[in-house]
Amino acid sequence: QVLLVESGGGLVQAGGSLRLSCAVSGVLETLFRITSMGWYRQAPGMQRDLVASISTGSSANYSDFAKGRFTISRDNAKNTVYLQMNSLKPEDTAIYYCAADVGSTLFKDSSIDYWGQGTQVTVSP
Repeated sequence: QVLLVESGGGLVQAGGSLRLSCAVSGVLETLFRITSMGWYRQAPGMQRDLVASISTGSSANYSDFAKGRFTISRDNAKNTVYLQMNSLKPEDTAIYYCAADVGSTLFKDSSIDYWGQGTQVTVSP
């Protein structure tokens, strides 16, 4: 069984910060080092959008709205990927999901193997 468990969401005022975590468990623990990871978000009535991704070598990519404000990182020893979000805006309100692309050095939207259950982020004006 594979689990991706997100945590760290919550309610924050505009301009504030949150740090999301995604811990993997199960067989994916032994594969984490060869798994690229991504964070997505989905607001009500909207499509799910890629926020950031990180390769097995910790090379990061960001969507335009995340550049300069969000930082993705990974800790292979803890089988965990993080998303540090600063200068949050009300439009960042969404459910944030992590995703795993096993065996891919670079994260690809088209080859996601596992999803987390999501964590709610709400940014008040």
